[in-house]
Amino acid sequence: MAGASAAGQDGPGQPRTTPERTSEFRKDMGPWANFALGFTYLSPVVSTYTLFGTALAEGGPPMIWAFVLAGAGQFLVALVFGEVVAQYPIAGGVYPWARRLWGKRWAWMTGWVYMWALLVTITSVAYGAGPYIAILFGFDPTVHTTVLCTVVLILVAIVINYAGTRVLSWAAVIGFGAELIGALVVGIYLLATHRHHNLGVIFDTYGTEGNGSYLPVFLAAAIIGFYQYYGFEACGDTAEEVAHPGKVIPKAMRRTIYVGGAAATFTCLTLLLSVADYQAVLSGEDTDPVVKVLYDAMGETGARLVMAVVLISFLSCTVSLQAAAGRLIYAYGRDEMIVGHQFLRKFAHARAVPGYALLVAAVIPALIAFASLLSTDALTKIVSFAILGIYASFQMVVLAALRARLKGWKPSGEFTLGRWGLLVNFGALAYGIFAIINICWARTPEVAWYDNYVVLLCGAVVLGTGLLYMVITHHYGRGEAPAGDAIPERRRGAHARD
Repeated sequence: MAGASAAGQDGPGQPRTTPERTSEFRKDMGPWANFALGFTYLSPVVSTYTLFGTALAEGGPPMIWAFVLAGAGQFLVALVFGEVVAQYPIAGGVYPWARRLWGKRWAWMTGWVYMWALLVTITSVAYGAGPYIAILFGFDPTVHTTVLCTVVLILVAIVINYAGTRVLSWAAVIGFGAELIGALVVGIYLLATHRHHNLGVIFDTYGTEGNGSYLPVFLAAAIIGFYQYYGFEACGDTAEEVAHPGKVIPKAMRRTIYVGGAAATFTCLTLLLSVADYQAVLSGEDTDPVVKVLYDAMGETGARLVMAVVLISFLSCTVSLQAAAGRLIYAYGRDEMIVGHQFLRKFAHARAVPGYALLVAAVIPALIAFASLLSTDALTKIVSFAILGIYASFQMVVLAALRARLKGWKPSGEFTLGRWGLLVNFGALAYGIFAIINICWARTPEVAWYDNYVVLLCGAVVLGTGLLYMVITHHYGRGEAPAGDAIPERRRGAHARD
């Protein structure tokens, strides 16, 4: 396993806090670029603009409270991740963390689930940009043009990633600027010139609950919050490209939640207060309230300028996702954990990027985009599966951390939660389980069973094929990187064998 540094020795009886081999990555990413990478991956503009109409039609204006619910839960997850990455600053994120906390098999499956979730998320973000690209360049946003726009955006993103860490850092910082313009500048303008409601509207359900409780309706609309709050882990995916990662990355993760969550909530609020006719959205007459608000408030020229800024946000988010996916796949190849590892571990030293791994992070999302032509309501299903996969892989790390704690692991990096660690870990796990159940819950009994359970079925396919692959190939056992050594007795056993 390559690592952030080979310098320094741990004290007697202390766990290693750095990987054993010298990293091939360059430390070209500064603290703000690392934060910007996580922020553009989390992307308040992308998540809000993609799902605003869906969530509003489902749950009315109170759906905005989903940002508070998901933000609080994912903040606990970010705290757990911060402890882990501070001790194990290794490229690839959840896979190497799970490996050190639990073992090879658990890590392999965690990385497998996370890899597919990332690849699908790349598609979901690029797919969500399709209608905005169409409006910006003046053609009709049909299903086929959306898929073509998705593929083009993926290709542009891979070119940026191939340019190297410095260009990736600049892309993240530019994307961060576009996000702030899209969230703050546009939001303030809408509040000043196009506000139709007061704050009380966020408590008005507009009858979306029918004759029953509002809770089931709210939980269905909460997809907008669940989709919002991941991306902070990307700060850790590039741990080997950041100086002093044990201090910088946990802080960047928390800052991503604070700033990204606040920007997303503000963006959603300004759009809610600017929608002139809620009933048109709830009835399905207005299927794209974001575009209507922008055109009504700014005219065609102004709206297209905003579309250009929004498109930068979608592109930077796609770039950040590809960077995370490429480094995960590279980490798999480096540890000989997957077929084709001879190619996937190859490193382009001139640009300091894992070339073949990044290529996979472009080709598979493009194929998923073309496959979406076979499904109705493709965007919602793609997003739902992406959320399920990300949350499942997150919780595999959270569970591994909890198990390690109960077996004696005491985080020893530059960021620790101290005596609050166990309580926070339990809270993060409880939230994650709740979110996964909510995402998988079948809510459309009127459609065919396979369509109603498509997200759960896709998750089962990924899990089943992963287990089958793992059992047949035994790739999980090939790598020589440390595994399970966060647990004291495992570490003592390894030292005894040495």
